[in-house]
Amino acid sequence: MIIGISLLLKLILLTAVIHLIDTLSYSVRLNSVKSGNFALSLSLFNLIVLISRTANMLQGPLIGTMIDNSIHNNYNPINEVRDVILSTTIGTLLGVLFIPTFLKLFSKAALKFEETGSIPNLVIQSLSLANIKGIARNTVKPSKSMIKNLRYKNIPKRLLLLNTVITGIYTIGVLSAYYASIYVPDKRLAVSASSGMINGIASILLTIFVDPKAAIITDEAYRGKREYGDVKVLVVMLIGTKLIGTLLGQLLLVPSAKFIAFFYS
Repeated sequence: MIIGISLLLKLILLTAVIHLIDTLSYSVRLNSVKSGNFALSLSLFNLIVLISRTANMLQGPLIGTMIDNSIHNNYNPINEVRDVILSTTIGTLLGVLFIPTFLKLFSKAALKFEETGSIPNLVIQSLSLANIKGIARNTVKPSKSMIKNLRYKNIPKRLLLLNTVITGIYTIGVLSAYYASIYVPDKRLAVSASSGMINGIASILLTIFVDPKAAIITDEAYRGKREYGDVKVLVVMLIGTKLIGTLLGQLLLVPSAKFIAFFYS
């Protein structure tokens, strides 16, 4: 095999973990409304995002190594790249399964953080053998009752469509830029450098069009202007559209890579 199986597995695992954590982060809105500890929840949320971004930093060099090996061996790694995109879908699905357990553990972590007042102390305590065993005891299975009788009509459809498209772009942002190097191998350094620009644009679009509206819905539920169920619907629909977005990434990969390569050809 031209691309080492070990390298591919590391890349798939890292990508799945990134999207698992990203999916779990959506559910923090539920805890912040239910507990009322917005600032506390935000601090712990930032810790979760930090873990995800650290894993994301390791992803780039692995993708670059895979593409370099492919170019040197005149090999098209389209199947391997699609496997990596598939891992984003798998990571999202795993995140969905772990949300009930995550919310239970997150609420306990928020209370413990209020006692310790220190994230390092919280992390050290969480890694104790007793707490690790406690995670297994606090496992909660997802059930249909968690999403029954929810009023989906109260969530703007445009918000969901935007989240789907932007997530699709974000999913293949780095991969499409690196994969574009296959079409213009003599300019692969410049082409791969555009990955940050693509993800940056996707992040800006999320910040401008998706996050503010989601924050308004969450804030209105906290103030009693909306039902708590609306936040549950918001989280369910955002995760659902994120999942669709990862599948959309499969369709966007090659056209995006060719579009990027066009500017450097």
